Amino acid sequence: MCAAELSVYEAIRMRRDVRAEFTGDAIDEDTLLRILEAAHCAPSVGNSQPWDFVVVREPATLRTFADHVAAKRTEFRDGLPPERAATFEPIKIEGITESGTAIVVTYNHDRGGPQVLGRASVPETGIYSTVLAIQNLWLAATAEQVGVGWVSFYETDFLAELVGLPDGIRPVAWLCIGPVDEFQRVPDLERFGWRTGRPLSDAIHHERYQA
Repeated sequence: MCAAELSVYEAIRMRRDVRAEFTGDAIDEDTLLRILEAAHCAPSVGNSQPWDFVVVREPATLRTFADHVAAKRTEFRDGLPPERAATFEPIKIEGITESGTAIVVTYNHDRGGPQVLGRASVPETGIYSTVLAIQNLWLAATAEQVGVGWVSFYETDFLAELVGLPDGIRPVAWLCIGPVDEFQRVPDLERFGWRTGRPLSDAIHHERYQA
């Protein structure tokens, strides 16, 4: 099925957190801009659009971040019980250098001014808006046969300094992005035995939450 024929439902089902399937080819500028435009079309509280996108391609920066992530991965593994560490060890957690491109998605709480419509009683809606932009980006990338991997083994201050974020701008995600050989049919964490998904029926409640 070509990308143009994907329905939104098909893109949702096909979407994967990509680690090991990047081809090594750089994503072309036109495709990258289409994907970023899709992200920028996301809904946001008070139309504040609190996100920015830092595109990182400098090999030295990618390598520096990859080394940092590798150290944090080791810290996590060393804190696991032996049986969980054995399950975790073969799971690849990033494709930072392999993808060749990263998008650091950031959040600016001050975007939109001091009175952001809809955020007064639930301040987290700004972050939620930024995550909606990430989801738009991910589904658009999938429709373009482009893989995305969300890296979360890092110190926030380290990443902020690495990409020169000013005070008040918070990094929300480092996304590896690039063409892929394939999308795995089964998510990695299920394939490697870390955790399986739960059925939709377990997540639906009627009228009140049922334990």
